[in-house]
Amino acid sequence: MGMIESIVAAQDEFARMRRAMHENPGLGFQETFAAELVATKLREYGMDEVHTGIGGTGIVGVLRGKRPSNRTIGLRADMDALPITEETGKPYSSKVPGVMHACGHDGHTATLLATAWHLSRDRDFAGKVHFIFQPAEEGLGGALAMLKDGLLERFPCDRIYAYHNAPGYAKDHIFTRSGRMMAGSRFFTIRVQGRGGHAALPQTTIDATQIAANIVMTAQSIVARNVDPIESGIVSFTDVYAGTNSFNVIPDKASMKGCLRYFNKAVGDQMTQRLTEVVQGVATTYGGSAEITFEDIFVPLVNDPDATAIALAVATETVGAENVHGDVAPFTGSEDFAFMVEDVPGNYIMVGAGPGAMPHNPGFDFNDDILPTAASYFCRLIAAELA
Repeated sequence: MGMIESIVAAQDEFARMRRAMHENPGLGFQETFAAELVATKLREYGMDEVHTGIGGTGIVGVLRGKRPSNRTIGLRADMDALPITEETGKPYSSKVPGVMHACGHDGHTATLLATAWHLSRDRDFAGKVHFIFQPAEEGLGGALAMLKDGLLERFPCDRIYAYHNAPGYAKDHIFTRSGRMMAGSRFFTIRVQGRGGHAALPQTTIDATQIAANIVMTAQSIVARNVDPIESGIVSFTDVYAGTNSFNVIPDKASMKGCLRYFNKAVGDQMTQRLTEVVQGVATTYGGSAEITFEDIFVPLVNDPDATAIALAVATETVGAENVHGDVAPFTGSEDFAFMVEDVPGNYIMVGAGPGAMPHNPGFDFNDDILPTAASYFCRLIAAELA
């Protein structure tokens, strides 16, 4: 069946919307430009309902098909940008200092707008579609904020679907799998307390730098010597600081941040316990103290088998069987759409974007050529689910 011709013909219009959002990015819960554009366009397309301010800046559009049915399908896109200074040199580069769409959420939003536009033209389906535009996916809890604001109680769904662009993967190829698709992530913050002093008199100090360094090194044994080899986990330290900006002062404090990644919640809990024991044990060994706090940011994203079967069939209709990969290896990145599919069966796919900078890179830009691919896929999902 291939791409939907009307979406292909309108690609430039939706690319212009995407680039307008790219020029005017907003961090999590600050996506005012995108949210206003989305609400305006949904009203123009004749949505039956447009609800704003859900979970902060989130928006839900409701479209009823021309045939009655009790079934409802949710389609979700994220809207937020990242605290990165853009280096693409594109004419539509970010106008907001230190903020850019470095993950393609502008493209995801434009894709869902294209889907809403096409489906609203003839409403040739039975039931309802909920178009969910989510804020703050990048580690700030936007999905949870929408859920706590009653998203699924106010807009119940029988199934829910989403996608992400995938630079480095063959353009217009679709990747997914049943079961574990993406990792859960738990952020941690460690604060070390020692006793500072003169670098010439180390015997009078409790060196916070030494404690921090040993915590980092010892923590690397957690996965290697505690996690079942059949499972997997990652311990990453991403911010380590100790010092006074001096050559001759041993610092009394150190701080560290990082994250745990896992596909099994039990493994995540095991890693959390062991890291807590390592932090406290190392600090005590060297005469200091330390505290660690955790924040659950993402749970593992688990694709529902039935939803995945439908997604694979629709993907095959859209891009051809030779371009569909239904048993891709799980991704160690995280995605807070996972919280939605904990409550509602759903599926998450990757759409290959071809060569280009990877997400979270100052040189990244969404490939507008995959807009018709992803939007056609979404529209065909609705046709399949709400026949």
